[in-house]
Amino acid sequence: MSQANIPNITPSISITTGQTIPLLLSSIALEELALAHIMNAEAEKIQFVLGTLTPTTSTLSPPAVSISNLLDINQSVRKTMQDVIKKEMLLQFKFENVLELIQLSV
Repeated sequence: MSQANIPNITPSISITTGQTIPLLLSSIALEELALAHIMNAEAEKIQFVLGTLTPTTSTLSPPAVSISNLLDINQSVRKTMQDVIKKEMLLQFKFENVLELIQLSV
């Protein structure tokens, strides 16, 4: 097996602090949007199991609701939401760092 041939790439990217700040804020906003979509999906998961999700074009029907099913879904949603909260905390730190950068650049 031969070694990978990696070309000598020396990219030259030059951006100013003024250009960096909007890029960082945009990345935070996109991550927040992604987390909102995840939370919405988790809410729809619960609604589907409970049979309260407004029907769309899907022909799926919710499984029989039992305490066991509800506890399983609850555990799944809780774990996902804990991960979302962890990511939110990291985004808060990132946002605070950007705010400090804005104050330094003024």
